[in-house]
Amino acid sequence: MYLHGTSQINSQGHLEIGGCDVTDLKAQFGTPLYIVDEELVRKRCREYIAAFRESGLNFQVAYASKAFCVMAMCRLADEEGLSLDVVSDGELYTALQAGFPAHRIHFHGNNKTIEEIEMAIDARIGCFVVDNFIELHLLNSIAAEKGQRVNVLLRVTPGVEAHTHEYISTGQTDSKFGFDIGNGSAFVAVREASSLTNLDLLGVHSHIGSQIFEVEGFQMAVERVAQFALRVRDELNVIFRVVNLGGGFGIRYVEGDTPLQVSQYVKAITDGVKTHFAALGDTLPEIWVEPGRSIVGDAGTTLYTVGTSKEIPGVRKYVAVDGGMTDNPRPALYESKYEAILANRANEETVETVSIAGKCCESGDMLIWDLDLPKVNSGDLLAVACTGAYNYAMASNYNRIRRPSVVFAKDGQADIVVARESFDNIVGNDMIPERMKKVALTK
Repeated sequence: MYLHGTSQINSQGHLEIGGCDVTDLKAQFGTPLYIVDEELVRKRCREYIAAFRESGLNFQVAYASKAFCVMAMCRLADEEGLSLDVVSDGELYTALQAGFPAHRIHFHGNNKTIEEIEMAIDARIGCFVVDNFIELHLLNSIAAEKGQRVNVLLRVTPGVEAHTHEYISTGQTDSKFGFDIGNGSAFVAVREASSLTNLDLLGVHSHIGSQIFEVEGFQMAVERVAQFALRVRDELNVIFRVVNLGGGFGIRYVEGDTPLQVSQYVKAITDGVKTHFAALGDTLPEIWVEPGRSIVGDAGTTLYTVGTSKEIPGVRKYVAVDGGMTDNPRPALYESKYEAILANRANEETVETVSIAGKCCESGDMLIWDLDLPKVNSGDLLAVACTGAYNYAMASNYNRIRRPSVVFAKDGQADIVVARESFDNIVGNDMIPERMKKVALTK
């Protein structure tokens, strides 16, 4: 397994993260356990800030909290000078409870409720990323009722769809998000937004994909957005002060993944802005980006305890762990691939190929197919790398399994930032109707 950040194998053959032996973490916190390499998270934040400062452009780096949103992570993002992207009232509440400055919060989403909009306006967040015409007018109306003027970006689809190693230029992007540049709806949205008295149109937002390993898609998107900016300037006399180019910067999950350095992504974006927006003859816009996975993804490791196994001669050997799709649904949802090691016997030679099964009552609850390991025994510890993004965030209580603890590991100290759920948490919102209680008493 590739060792990310501060991860290393110590003299006892145990995996260490942030200077903490994972066998000690197991003894202290139990398993499954999410372990976050705090130093690596901070390093990634600083790489983004440093790269944008090098460009000389005005900028904001907003952590996309949907990747991993807990109060400690919001506090860390604030300490590192990042802004914050939220997509729900729950994420907004988490950020506010963590003391994150509201003026650096951006609110996304294709179906913001009235309650969410009111909550965000009352908190005086920095910006709404408006996704559709209904939201545009609803936001203006609520802002007027509250006597406020709010900042907005319009989410646009530039006709560039990016996948890993593949970039497609289309006249119209099929997406549930945003106003399409190609079919003219984005132009109409700019015209309407600039006329609404309680909205301050800062500019536009564009996001082209996820887990991207090249820069060509970002460069193409910058060019498309610049062309659009030229049109709205000339025809509507509207100048974009902010251009948000989203996220999607890739990380290494398994061998064969080839992400670029943060500085390479940022340089491609900022060079493109300088080239294409300078041609407009206006002041260059402030550039915003929204990295999420690339900040926390490879900083996360999930630690499991091995339980049972089942060998089917001539077919495969299943090894079951004490977690699964409840703490990592991504393999079941997306066929996502991961690397793993026996964390308590990390230096031993691999002698068998096994498939790692979760404990849920689902045939599809498989974490890794065909993993080479030493001879696996019950009680061994399995560490799965790169689980920092969209793992805790997407965890569930399926089968009424409790969600794991999360710890931040740094300089030999592990601090719990999310407690393991209790059984009381599981039933805490359950209610038995009085009529059922009465029936039970008569039996």
